Amino acid sequence: MTQATGVASVSLALLVTGSLALLAVDVLAQPLSRGTLVTGLILLILLPAVLLGQYAPPPYRLPYRWRWGLLGLQVLLTYPPVLVFEFKWLSLLGFLAGAVLLTVPRPASIVIALAVAASGPLLVHSSLVSTSRGGMSVLVSTVVTGSGVYAVVHLALLAARLQASHSQAARLAEHRERARIAQDLHDLVGSSLVSIAVQSENALRHTPASTPGHQVLSEIATLARRAHGEVRGITGNRASAQLHTELAHAQRLLSQAGITTRTTLPPQVDLHRLVSDCLGAVLREGIGNVLQHSQASRCDIEVTTTAAGRLRLSVDNDGVPPTAGGTGSVSGPGSGLPNLRFRALALGGTLKTHISGGHCVLTAELPLDPLNPSMTLGDTDRVHKGAGV
Repeated sequence: MTQATGVASVSLALLVTGSLALLAVDVLAQPLSRGTLVTGLILLILLPAVLLGQYAPPPYRLPYRWRWGLLGLQVLLTYPPVLVFEFKWLSLLGFLAGAVLLTVPRPASIVIALAVAASGPLLVHSSLVSTSRGGMSVLVSTVVTGSGVYAVVHLALLAARLQASHSQAARLAEHRERARIAQDLHDLVGSSLVSIAVQSENALRHTPASTPGHQVLSEIATLARRAHGEVRGITGNRASAQLHTELAHAQRLLSQAGITTRTTLPPQVDLHRLVSDCLGAVLREGIGNVLQHSQASRCDIEVTTTAAGRLRLSVDNDGVPPTAGGTGSVSGPGSGLPNLRFRALALGGTLKTHISGGHCVLTAELPLDPLNPSMTLGDTDRVHKGAGV
């Protein structure tokens, strides 16, 4: 847990427990029947669990549907007890307003939170609640508490997302640097070794076997071929992270950032290494863009197979600002999606982005068995031993 998340968690816990402690003192001091006081104490025991579960920052943040359930329970623990404990219980309206702002999507959350804040003065001026407090006092108290709760939790969410974004950016930079070094090794060293081997083999054909130079040339050619094979073995394993490993990492990282994640996978599919590596790289870039360039609260990752024998990976997030729209690349500065689009084309596939209704969908589709996969590597080393060129 980062320092900012820890500070936010402690501040939130103090805010909730301190407010409920003051409320408990008021309830115990109120001249009510024994059964009513017991009911009030039970409610005060339930409320901390509900409130902290509702507001918990990452990595303890509950799934979205659970927070909706807690919000409904919080409504039941806020309004009906007001009829019994009257104005003392109205202090909980601020916590409900904060929960609405954190759970309900905008702009509906703002409208509902304002309705919650306005309900306090309405109850005060009705015959349901007897209190010496004015409606404006209740309204200000609700607004201050609700905005305080929202600010603390929202800052914790921002800190968690920033940490996840930095982690993913570092991982992307590491993979890109490894790929660059592997490509340079493949292109420069590999082609030089092939040139040495071919020239040595050409010289062997014009050198009598009885001469000392023949044995030397044979050893040079063999050594060059062996070294070339080792280079190909190293570069052939670049970006070797498997797709299922990337999926697990993506789900963990998004959850740590407070983004609700749903992953859909097909039955076990035996993927070609090039397909798995390409889709893994697309997923890394897509998750990096979600963390760095979006305001997503939800991300759906789907891997499906089509009837045409192709594998489709889609990353759908709901964090596109209202001003964005249309189709095209939303890769952001420094993204590797243009290179990945070329890589997908080389494998006979496609890579597209689409923006609509506040959602951005990144889709990569590749054949399960790419044709002539050796051609997709840009391999300049495909020279047969003994070739005369």
